[in-house]
Amino acid sequence: MAALTGTDAAPSGAGTSTSTRTFDLTTSTVRELNAELHALPAPPGLPAAGAGGQPSGLAQPLGGVADVVPAAFEVLRPQGAHAIAAGVNAPVTIDIRGHVGYYCAGMNDGATVVVHGNAGTGVAENMMSGLVRVRGDASQSAGATAHGGLLVIEGSASMRCGISMKGVDIVVGGDIGPMSAFMAQAGRLVVCGDAGDGLGDSIYEARIYVRGKVGSLGADCVEKPMRDEHRAELAELLTAAGLGEPGESGESGEPGYDPAEFRRYGSARTLYHFAAHNSDAY
Repeated sequence: MAALTGTDAAPSGAGTSTSTRTFDLTTSTVRELNAELHALPAPPGLPAAGAGGQPSGLAQPLGGVADVVPAAFEVLRPQGAHAIAAGVNAPVTIDIRGHVGYYCAGMNDGATVVVHGNAGTGVAENMMSGLVRVRGDASQSAGATAHGGLLVIEGSASMRCGISMKGVDIVVGGDIGPMSAFMAQAGRLVVCGDAGDGLGDSIYEARIYVRGKVGSLGADCVEKPMRDEHRAELAELLTAAGLGEPGESGESGEPGYDPAEFRRYGSARTLYHFAAHNSDAY
């Protein structure tokens, strides 16, 4: 079972704490971890996780301290387990000390999740808000269908990074694989390394910035001019990702990058669905 750290004395007021709760996934299960994360209070104005607005999982934290709301979670020995910290709907910080499997931080809505290792397929899939940071590399479909928030991959990402992205910002410190940003509808994808073949195939209104080489562009994806507003936007994204100070080491330990080194790509708007006279065909 999970154990509170030594700094987790219960406060006098119920529902508040500056505590950190530690889970060791060799002695606890992912289901137990996620149940407690889902039971955290949602931000004001948002329903708690679970059907009918009721918190899912346990009625109180696993440690049995009902009046302590952890401010942070630390997950030890994840050992590639799937769906760690999926469906979190609270402004909590979650540090995962090791490699994770599929769909880590999927559907994230407000949490800050840091993976101190590599991530499997679909990290931050369908994220709504918050920050997900992968200190290592990410497998395929990172940030797929995500609507908001910021996904930072300090290493490289495999194929289909940002597939069908719908408003998320993704910053990759290394390279991305083929067919990335396929059918990307909204949001920004920043690549500090190279991009594989078929970049931005069938793209809608997302914007792509690449510092290195592009293997090939997908259907209807073209290079576009870098104007002042794009350089300013890119600088803001790089700074948020910890890569925004050229010549200095950022949060990732890598040197920052100059927006002038990047090229911009987006939709040429020539595909069938962009023509108004085709709208009556649906």
